[in-house]
Formats: sequence, C-alpha cells, structure tokens
Amino acid sequence: MTQGQKSRRATGARQELGRTGERLALERLSETGYRIIERNFRCQYGEIDLIGEESGELVFVEVKTRRGNAYGLPEEAVTAIKQRRLVQVALSYLDLHDCTERSWRIDVVAIQMSANGKLEEIRIHRHAVTM
Repeated sequence: MTQGQKSRRATGARQELGRTGERLALERLSETGYRIIERNFRCQYGEIDLIGEESGELVFVEVKTRRGNAYGLPEEAVTAIKQRRLVQVALSYLDLHDCTERSWRIDVVAIQMSANGKLEEIRIHRHAVTM
C-alpha cells in the first residue's frame, strides 16, 4: 500500500468518525430539547456542524469527536483560533438570514469514543465560546 492510499484511508476514517459524532450529537441535542434547523452550514469563513434552537435562542453547535484519549479531550480541539472562526461563521449566518438582532450562542458537543469505537460519553458545553 502506498503512502497516498494510507493517507486517503486515514482521512476516510476521520470523516466517518466525524459523521458518527455529528449523528450522535444531533440525537442527544434533540433528546435534550434542541430543535435542529440546519446541518453543515458553510460560508467563506468556514463551517459549523449544527444550527438549532433551544428555549428561543439560536444555537450554533461545533461537534468534536475523539476515539481514545491520545490527543486529549475532544473539546480541547476548539482552540482560540477555531473559536474566532466559529464566531465569524455564526455572524455570517445571522447576516445571511437577516436575523442579526436574534439572541444566539455557540455550544460545543464533545463525543468521547473508546479506542475500539464504542461511545463512552457525550458532553454538551453550553455557551462554550464567548464573544
């Protein structure tokens, strides 16, 4: 197997892990009262995984999924740079949908899987990114 084939396989596995994490996050958020209105919103500033509403507030949700703990907790991947990008994406969405006066926040959902791919924990961090 060539290096390129290994890299594509690793990328595919990461993408599949990300899709699994988003599905699990969507299910848990729905169970806890969120109403999901959009998935994978993209703009010039980047992407946000889920957009929903909870208690009348618009909620932008970043989902981070990790298998094992070799690279730290999933939520630790939401660095200061990532936070700034999430705010830019959220502001772009608000502008595009003409709802800049609406109350909103950014949450992070951390999905922790075991090394062999079993769900261990889902943590919802409300107001995880402050402006």
